[in-house]
Amino acid sequence: MFKKALYLSSIAVLSTATFAQQPATPAAPAARVYQEPTYKAKKLTRAEFDALLAHPERILLIDVRRPDEIAAIGGFPVYLNIQAKDLKNHLSEIPKDRILVTVSNHAARAGVAADLLADNGFQVAGAAGAQTYETEGEKLFKPASPKPAAAAVEGAKQ
Repeated sequence: MFKKALYLSSIAVLSTATFAQQPATPAAPAARVYQEPTYKAKKLTRAEFDALLAHPERILLIDVRRPDEIAAIGGFPVYLNIQAKDLKNHLSEIPKDRILVTVSNHAARAGVAADLLADNGFQVAGAAGAQTYETEGEKLFKPASPKPAAAAVEGAKQ
């Protein structure tokens, strides 16, 4: 009986030692957290942006959002729309005689776009967020969907 107890306790000690030597199970990956892109451009305050908008002859707004974002959220009455992913391919189409303000929803993409423009010799005042601007009490321009021309409607009926 003593041998049997000694045998069982030896097995228990060995199995504990073996278990303790097992590599730890890797921890589950942490949940992905959105990290705002980093940029050097100035994020314009509402007052700074309004001061620039007061002189439309000096500035050019470049909205780097997708057209569906602009339609759904709104934007500003006059702007040049070049999506952030395409901006590098359209630098030659952007006038260099204006001060540029880039626009996105909360200025993150606009900040990255502003850095690209500044690195390519453009005068950039900074980046603005359309939704941020609206949250701070201003109204955004929401373009109406164009109505089909009467001739096109008549042609479709035939």
